[in-house]
Amino acid sequence: MSMQGSPAENLPVEEPQVPRQPDLAVTFERLSRLAPIGKADIMGNISLHFARLAAEADITTPLRVCHFLAQAAFESDRFRTLEEKGGKKQFAKYEGREDLGNTEPGDGARYHGRGIFQLTGRANYKRIGRMLNVDLEGRPELALDPRISVQIAFAYWRDRKINAAADRDDAARVTQLINGGLNGLAERRQLLTTAKGIWF
Repeated sequence: MSMQGSPAENLPVEEPQVPRQPDLAVTFERLSRLAPIGKADIMGNISLHFARLAAEADITTPLRVCHFLAQAAFESDRFRTLEEKGGKKQFAKYEGREDLGNTEPGDGARYHGRGIFQLTGRANYKRIGRMLNVDLEGRPELALDPRISVQIAFAYWRDRKINAAADRDDAARVTQLINGGLNGLAERRQLLTTAKGIWF
């Protein structure tokens, strides 16, 4: 009788492969790779609050993180500003826009784009303000506070239910939900590609 084991017993035991969990940490260093020209206070507040707010908004996959940050980078001019450019001429385009809730004279300028996602229109300021328990309608300038701006961005993402479009990797639909149109879609896609190189 042979004392040697059977061929099957001699094979090395393979350890089960555990899928690698993506590192979704949003750090200042990583945001600097996405937008090297960004301002420290804007990127610092995003990186400081991202983990908690992302969990609340269920932005917990690489695609969702990448779409969120690509849109944030575009809307904030690569993390350089929290206020829409263009001045009075641009803001006049919002005057009388009932779809934005701008029903009072001066609403176009008063509720122009502010924050990471350029929150625009009295109705949006009112709705998101209620979600955050912050009087954005009465004090729209609060949307320029980098800390509040981050909270607004996540609340807006949740309110517009953007995760579904991000899960489909549908940059056009994500852009429509953020912007209302397809403004800057090519650049947004470039930023998305850069983000994927960091968080995938």
